[in-house]
Amino acid sequence: MRGKLYLPRESAAMALGAGRLADALLQEAGARQLDIELVRTGSRGAFWAEPLLEVASGEGRILYGNIGAEDVPSLFTAGFLDGGAHEKRLGLVEDIPWLARQSRRCFVRCGVTDPLSLSDYRRHGGFSGLTKALAMPPGDVVQAITDAGLRGRGGAGFPAGIKWRTVAGAKAAQKYIICNADEGDSGTFADRLIMESDPFLLIEGMVIAGFATGASKGVVYLRSEYPLAAQILTKALDLATEARWLGRNIGGADFSFEIELFIGAGSYICGEETALLESLEGKRGEVRSKPPLPALAGLHGRPSVINNVLTLCAAPDILAHGAEDYHAYGQGKSRGTCAFQLGGNVRYGGLIEAPFGISLRELVEDYGGGTKSGRPLGAVQIGGPLGAYLPEDGLAIAMDYETLSAAGAALG
Repeated sequence: MRGKLYLPRESAAMALGAGRLADALLQEAGARQLDIELVRTGSRGAFWAEPLLEVASGEGRILYGNIGAEDVPSLFTAGFLDGGAHEKRLGLVEDIPWLARQSRRCFVRCGVTDPLSLSDYRRHGGFSGLTKALAMPPGDVVQAITDAGLRGRGGAGFPAGIKWRTVAGAKAAQKYIICNADEGDSGTFADRLIMESDPFLLIEGMVIAGFATGASKGVVYLRSEYPLAAQILTKALDLATEARWLGRNIGGADFSFEIELFIGAGSYICGEETALLESLEGKRGEVRSKPPLPALAGLHGRPSVINNVLTLCAAPDILAHGAEDYHAYGQGKSRGTCAFQLGGNVRYGGLIEAPFGISLRELVEDYGGGTKSGRPLGAVQIGGPLGAYLPEDGLAIAMDYETLSAAGAALG
């Protein structure tokens, strides 16, 4: 008998005991002389159910939630390898509304694939965006990003196409693509989640940005508090280089690009792009005066695209499926999907990917399930520690850049 199991190796799941659960599963299977395959995935972001154990079946993956090492014997006894009934059985992925209602584009592989399997990544659509980009003139790639309406996910919402076009038009022997992965605001985890769950997506996005702008070097500025993300990214960079998705003549094209992983020194201010540049250059992380803009004089005074993780991770989807397809999601000047990070006193905390324009009430009540304590909701803080508080009667507000700005709030 052989069963295929999927269990996250991601920081939140590991903190909740996924490592001990993996050991217990293998030990119990051995004691029962059962042959199982345990695939360590990333996380689907359903932190309310972690550790989330999944079992392959003919109908699809069957989920068992909030599993601890102490549950393992009863799971085997219940026949969970065949989807057997158990008090912690949640059902098929498609039958769980919290997951099924989402519009997963950027996070579509998170929790589904082995983060360090290139074959898994390609089988689920990986590198299709880069392959299409390499067959296009670089200017057309920039135009696709512009037409899609992609805006920076770092908080300011600045149009990514403008940054890319500015760097593409700059004359310099060396240009850079800088990924700002210094995710320092309290309650934020979307960047970490995708780096630990789908690192090749970030690599693909940075290579596309490099090709579009004429940059040959990239840097991921990662906060020091993410050791598992650093470990996974380091391995992913090595694997991508070995497979010629990084380095010289990427994908057989006359284009070369390399990426360096840089670990930050723990300064919150380095989340600001110019302070980040100072840190990369070995200086104290302090904000630079503007102008000059980093797009014209960034790292070492060279033209530099500085985008955060989710901005770069949106590029492969846009190139793979087209700007028009991406632009169809969202509303107004806020196009595509957004990663909403829901935490605090809610029943179902985690990451929700949905089109811009979803109401705050839908996020808090439909996805979040209301307050975990059962007490009436007082206020919701949005946009991180520098954001605003909205009272219960303000939850009808649409989650997009312009609507929130008009209300004195921000996405963060």
